[in-house]
Amino acid sequence: MLDISAYLGLFLAALLAATILPLQSEAALVGLLLSDALAPWALLLVATTGNVLGSVINWLLGRSLERFRERRWFPVSASGLARAQRGYQRYGRWSLLLSWVPLIGDPLTVIAGTLREPLWSFLLLVTLAKGARYLVLAALTLGWF
Repeated sequence: MLDISAYLGLFLAALLAATILPLQSEAALVGLLLSDALAPWALLLVATTGNVLGSVINWLLGRSLERFRERRWFPVSASGLARAQRGYQRYGRWSLLLSWVPLIGDPLTVIAGTLREPLWSFLLLVTLAKGARYLVLAALTLGWF
């Protein structure tokens, strides 16, 4: 039962950390890796899956964002949104390889949704980026280098 709780907690931490909420999942992954109680490959799979699904939530939010642009409560100015969209268009879908970077990765996944990035390319690039980040973190934590 403890294993399921650990995996579920890591999944939720990774999922929420990938949304626009200011959370981190790396500490949870490192702690579980250092506990040596669970398989590293399973932890990497769970963390990556949760983090990618959190980014899909951002992508879906971005797909719906445009219709609320004129509302007073809209959290981003029209010029700020246009600037972000221009930046994404300038570098294209390859910028999603930076989706793992703190502070810019989450907004990047939202902008990809507003610009209607196809889900297949979004999933491919975001999974590659976030999976690589967790793999490097695990390798550093467990001394694989």
